[in-house]
This record gives sequence, C-alpha cells and structure tokens, in this order.
Amino acid sequence: MRLFVSEGAPGSLPVLAAAARAQGLAELLISTVGPEECVVPFLTQPKVPVLQLDSGNYLFSTSAICRYFFLLSGWEQDDLTNQWLEWEATELQPALSAALYYLVVQGKKGEDVLSPLGRALTHIDHSLSRQNCPFLAGETESLADIVLWGALYPLLQDPAYLPEELGALRSWFQTLSTQEPCQRAAETVLKQRGVLALRPYLQKQPQPSPPEGRGVSNEPEEEELATISEEEIAMAVTAWEKGPESLPPLRPRQNPVLPVAGERNVLITSALPYVNNVPHLGNIIGCVLSADVFARYSRLRQWNTLYLCGTDEYGTATETKAMEEGLTPQEICDKYHTIHADIYHWFNISFDIFGRTTTPQQTKITQDIFQRLLTRGFVLQDTVEQLRCEHCARFLADRFVEGVCPFCGYEEARGDQCDKCGKLINAIELKKPQCKVCRSCPVVKSSQHLFLDLPKLEKRLEEWLGKTLPGSDWTPNARFIIRSWLRDGLKPRCITRDLKWGTPVPLEGFEDKVFYVWFDATIGYLSITANYTDQWERWWKNPEQVDLYQFMAKDNVPFHGLVFPCSALGAEDNYTLVKYLIATEYLNYEDGKFSKSRGVGVFGDMAQNTGIPADIWRFYLLYIRPEGQDSAFSWADMLLKNNSELLNNLGNFINRAGMFVSKFFGGYVPEMVLTPDDQRLLARITLELQNYHQLLEKVRIRDALRSILTVSRHGNQYIQVNEPWKQIKGSEADRQRAGTVTGMAVNIAALLSVMLEPYMPSVSATIQAQLQLPLPACSILLTDFVCTLPAGHQIGTVSPLFQKLENDQIESLKQRFGGGQLEESLELKAKVSPTPAVVETVTTAGPQQIQTLMDEVTKQGNTVRELKAQKADKNQVAAEVAKLLDLKKQLALAEGKPLETPKGKKKK
Repeated sequence: MRLFVSEGAPGSLPVLAAAARAQGLAELLISTVGPEECVVPFLTQPKVPVLQLDSGNYLFSTSAICRYFFLLSGWEQDDLTNQWLEWEATELQPALSAALYYLVVQGKKGEDVLSPLGRALTHIDHSLSRQNCPFLAGETESLADIVLWGALYPLLQDPAYLPEELGALRSWFQTLSTQEPCQRAAETVLKQRGVLALRPYLQKQPQPSPPEGRGVSNEPEEEELATISEEEIAMAVTAWEKGPESLPPLRPRQNPVLPVAGERNVLITSALPYVNNVPHLGNIIGCVLSADVFARYSRLRQWNTLYLCGTDEYGTATETKAMEEGLTPQEICDKYHTIHADIYHWFNISFDIFGRTTTPQQTKITQDIFQRLLTRGFVLQDTVEQLRCEHCARFLADRFVEGVCPFCGYEEARGDQCDKCGKLINAIELKKPQCKVCRSCPVVKSSQHLFLDLPKLEKRLEEWLGKTLPGSDWTPNARFIIRSWLRDGLKPRCITRDLKWGTPVPLEGFEDKVFYVWFDATIGYLSITANYTDQWERWWKNPEQVDLYQFMAKDNVPFHGLVFPCSALGAEDNYTLVKYLIATEYLNYEDGKFSKSRGVGVFGDMAQNTGIPADIWRFYLLYIRPEGQDSAFSWADMLLKNNSELLNNLGNFINRAGMFVSKFFGGYVPEMVLTPDDQRLLARITLELQNYHQLLEKVRIRDALRSILTVSRHGNQYIQVNEPWKQIKGSEADRQRAGTVTGMAVNIAALLSVMLEPYMPSVSATIQAQLQLPLPACSILLTDFVCTLPAGHQIGTVSPLFQKLENDQIESLKQRFGGGQLEESLELKAKVSPTPAVVETVTTAGPQQIQTLMDEVTKQGNTVRELKAQKADKNQVAAEVAKLLDLKKQLALAEGKPLETPKGKKKK
C-alpha cells in the first residue's frame, strides 16, 4: 500500500494518525506530494490524502482511508461511530471549513472565527459529558475520535479557539493530542507553523458559504434546550422540593480515621516532597493541591477518607543540602520539614497526617519488606561499577553527580534520572560526569550492592495491572509510562547506596550502606500512617476494602506504578496497592522553568508575601492544572482569570443574589413560585452538578472547576433576563416574580459555595457564613440540586468576595519573580561606562547570570520571529526588536565582549 499525503492539507492529519494502527500489519509506504499533484488518474481535480491499495484501487476520502486502517487493525465498526462520521461530513466540515477560511485566508479573529463552529463544538462537548466516557463512542479510542480530532486540530491546537467552558471537549482533545501518533501527524502536516501551514491549501479553495444558524452567544442553544427532557425537569423539581430534610445525617469524624466495613474507604497520598528544598507552584499543583481537592470532595461525599503526605528526608539530596548549609542532615530535615508544613498550612491543604520518613517506623517497615523479598528470592547481589571522587575520597551517590544524558544529550542530567527526557540513568552512563561537590572528574570503581529482581516479578506485575487498569482512572500518561517500561523489559534495579543518611540495610556485609531512597521513599506512606495510628495495617494491608488514590507529577510514575507494586507483590503480605494513579504533566513559569538560583518563578514561601490570598492561588493553579499536557503559569493570565471568572462571574453573581435578599426582602429568603422556565433552569443546574460529580469521580479536577463557573454563568444569565431589581417595583405579580428569582438565585449561590469548597475552602466558608447556610448543607454535596435555603431563612451580612487585580500590581510581581533584580544589576553595570576597563569588570558576572541573559535573548528572539511570521503591526515589531537589541547589548557586556556598531539593513 502507498499513502500519499501533503504538508498543509488538513485531511492528512487524521490519516497519518490512523496509519499508526497499520504498522506491522501491512507494508505501507508514505509519500509526501504537492497539493497540485494528480495522484488518482480518474479524478478531474487534485486530491490528497490518497491511499493506493495493493490491488491498484484508490481510497481518497479521509474517513474511508482512516476506516481502512482501523479495520486492518481488527477494529469492529459500530453504529455510533458511523453516526459520528456522518455528522462530521454533513455538519462539522462545512462549519469548520468556514472557520478556517475566515482565520487563515481572511485574517479574522476571535468570535468571527468561532461563530460558525459554536453549535458543533457544543454538540461534541454535550455528547461526551452525557455519556460520561473519555471518547466519542465509549471507553476506548475509535475511528470517530481520530477523524474528528484530525479535522479540529489545526484550529483547536490554539487554546484561544478551545472554549474554556467546554470542559469535556477540552479534555477529549488534549488526551488525543498527547498521543504519539497524533503528535507525529501534527508535526508532519503543520511543520510547527500551526494553522498558518494550511494557508496555501485554503487559498486555492472556494470561499465557503457561512453555515446556517446563529453563532455562539450566552443564550442557551436551542439544541441544548431540546436535550433536557421533560422527565429530567420533573426529577429536578422533585429533588428541589425535598428541601434540606433530604440531606443525610453527617457521619461522625473519627480520630484516628480508620476503614469501616461496608463503607467506601478512600486512602489518598501526595508524592512525598524532598525535604531539601522549598516547593514551587509546579510542585504544589502536581501533588498536594490536586490531592487536597479530591480529599475535600471525598469528604463532601461522606466517604471515609484519610489524606496523608510528609517530607521525604533520607538520601543524597539531604546530604548535599546539609553540606551546602553547613548543617547535619537531621538539622536540615528539621528546618525544611517546618518550612514545608508552614507552606501547606498557608495553602489550606487539609492533610489528616503530614509526617516524615526519618522515623523508627520507617526503618522497621522497610526492613521487614526487604527481609520478605530476600527470603523469597527477589533480591540479588552484584558488583557495581560506581563513580568515586578521589578528591572527596568517597563513592558518589547519584545526586552527587551531574553530566550529559546518554539518551537525549541534556547537559544537566542527574546520576539517577534525566529531567528532560525522563529516562532513568546509571551514573556511570553519564557523559562528562562531574562531582557536584568539588567539580572534579570522578573515576569508575567497583562496589558490592543489592538489587530488586524486577524481571522475576514482572509476571506478577503484569497480572496485577491486567486486573487494575481496565475500568480504572489511571491518567493516560501514567498508563503510557508504565507500558513503555514493560515494553522495554524490566531489569534488576539497585536498591542500596553508599551513604550514611538513610535506612540501614539489615544484612551482613552491607552495614556501611543504606537503602536507595526510591526503594524506601514510597514505603514512607506506610510508616507515616503507622506514626498516626498503630492500626495502620487496616489501611495498608486491606486491598479488599480500601481504594488507594496516589497523586504525583509524571516523573514519579515508575516508582508508584512499578517499583513499589513489585516490592509489595514480592513481599506477599496482602498490601494495598494503588487503584487510581493520578499524574500531572509539568507546570512551567511564563514559558520557562522555575529556578530558585536564578530568582525565576514563585515558590511556596513567597506566595504568601504577594498580598494575593491563598484561595486565589489555589483557583488559578487548579484552573491551569497540567492535565494531559504541560501548562504555564502566567501573571497576565492570572489577572485575567481573577478579574473575569472570579470577580465578574462568580463573585458578581453570589454578591448580587445575597444583596437582593438583603435589599428587597429584609434579609429573609422570599417565597418561590416556579414557572416552567425556572423548572428548566433547575434541570440545567442539576445536569451541570451531575457533570461536576462525574468529572471529580474520574479526578478530572480542572474540568470540574469549569462546571462551577458554568453554574455561575447560568445564575448570572437568569438574573439578567429576569431583572428582579425592576420587578420589585411593579405589581404584586411582579414582586412575586422578583421573589422567586431572588430565592432561586440565592439557592444557586448556596450550591456554589459547597461545589467550591474543594477548590477555594476559605471563600466557600465566607459565602456560607454570609448566607448562614445550615451545617449539614455546608458539609454534604448531593448529586441533585436541593433547596437548602427555604422561604423564611434569614441570611447574614453580604459583602464582596474578591478584589480586582491591577495591571501595575501584576507587572511589579512579574518583575519581582522573573529574575528582574538580576537584570537591573546587569543593566547598571552596563551603563557605568562603555570603556574596555569597565567591560572587564562586567565579566565578573557569574555563569548563572550570563545564562539568564542568554535565555532572555533566545526567548525575545522567538517573540520577534513569531510577530514577523504573523505580519504583526510594524510598530509592535519595532518595539520588540528594540528589546532584543538591548538584551543582546547586556549579554555582550556581561560576557566582556566589545559592543558592535549596529549595521543598517541591506537593500535588495
């Protein structure tokens, strides 16, 4: 077979992604041709993509080619997939063609582009939400997913055209976009130029007719209204009328929290942060904050919940930090454990336990697991070649070594893992290794060590994964990482290190060694629980009754999804293993990385000094939570989200609802007589509440936050349409209508206060205090929208919830946390004098300062290139070029180079 594709031809995207299914099943040659090339001899117009079959026949529609590849892989077609393909051809493609033409050929932006596509995107989002499945036709990816993804990718890969309120669509799109076949297809067709790569193709197409129907607006779509059935409305009204009496009694809070037979017992862990540093925003969202949201949600559901974390205190990192600060390892642990605890307390993280790993219980449990593995034949001994620093007279543990990654060439890879490509490394594999203490080049010498025999445990792991993964909510990146490890074949993994600071190895001949931190760090969850209660085994040796959720960034997946399960399975002691492994991607800082040494990024101990409340930080971090792909913290975006979503949407609605009760009805909730429109609103709110539950049950934390904002938008729209401030001045019937609208609105506000509790607990408590929401209603979230503030309920004093963030305030913070002081210092040095003597003094700038400027020059250069490619306004381009030249000047001065006289542009 031969597949003909063309760069910049939209149809090439899905067929290349689908072609990955045929790999190894048939011989496939992929040829790139020009868009004008006539591949199919009997067609009057050039057409790509085209699949020429071995029989000599041709397929030349995108869906037909994709279908062929799927059928070749053994996929069985179904009616729902066929329906999606029909819809894509008749409804989506005309709207999408118009949107792409407006954007790429006519240069339109924003709503002008999205307008023809609004209904189609909403239809996909609603379908995904209603069936509560990650893909269009069910739990697994289908032909429909690939065809629709390929059609939408050129437009939706720009986040500006992926509406934030369409959470299910966004999650579906990002899940597919992170898959390797889809990524390769996008790179081949778009060549990193984004939608602009389609311009030559689209310019040759006739101008599409605008699709019939109105564009996107804040009014409910007719299609959306039609999807709410009379039965759903009746059920919503019945639930509403049950009132606060329908709330179940609060379950008493135990101390300690222990599993209860017959109840849902939820055990939640956050990856243990290294004690030796201060966590930055990326660390906080990746582990503790994400887990905190789910723990709070679990408690609202009345599930029996234990949430634990603690500092990971043993290992090389601690010894390194102790040497840097001139303290003992124990002093370092004590100091930074307190720092971590204070940061998490300020962020309102609701741990049941925040412990540490330097405890007798850690030693006891780790050594017990080791002894059980040893007696069952899962521990090997072998001689290991290690790096030894002759200058420091010691074997170098992994984190005392830095060098060039042998896999990807990253120049700052650690001796155990490369932060860039994520691969685990043996230190002796590093190219150009250096001792981190003295920077001398270490030599290779031998040392005796212990290994966990992972190949011997591989079958047990596969069997366990086979039972665990189907139907579970492991994140796609976690599944991919574990499967890639298994695909490559497991190898014995060293579990000991030549260190003093760690859990001692209880074996003759190994008294001078300790356990490798990644053998015993995950055992820290057990020991922290054991320090909380002597009945810890009821949680950790009880897989039949306990659901274990583990939260982490993706670099921790191998240890939680492979190393610890192998250790526990080999120990044969009925350990509770992870059922839901939730891994985020990485959070960057303003398109770069967090760096404490360069003063770039916000770290946990700094956030509380910005004047911005903890709940605002929580909201924004959760809003940009890196689910499915990396995301970036942006000060400008934080200002925008605070002022639009919190101040103008959520805060505005809740404040108005409460103020109407106070101002028009003396602080008492008025009588409510529901009209059919009110009942339909009840059903819409109920559906959004149920969507919120479905998303959080699947730990789609960021998307569930969108549901809260959608409910608030429904409330704002309801108030705007009904205008109670006018109705209150009219007839008796008008006044009654104003009362109904006000009562409905304040009950929606009460619901929002509970939905918001996992995300913004302090704001939630403030709303509930202002509304004087009864206690059971504050602590229980049902799946139905219930009237918790009946007529006659007295509310408290209402006041604004949020403050506006100002541009100058945010610019100041951006400068403060962007290495700005360093740049100012260099600018001052550069302005002293242009003479060579002063240039010599500037060369004393350290390598980190120079690297910072080099990064800034690269970033600014990319900005200029992008603006030129987009044919931006000349004045805007000139301003950015001036910034680039100034940065280059600072860099030259910092490096001690003579300044070059700017050259004029050559005329063509």
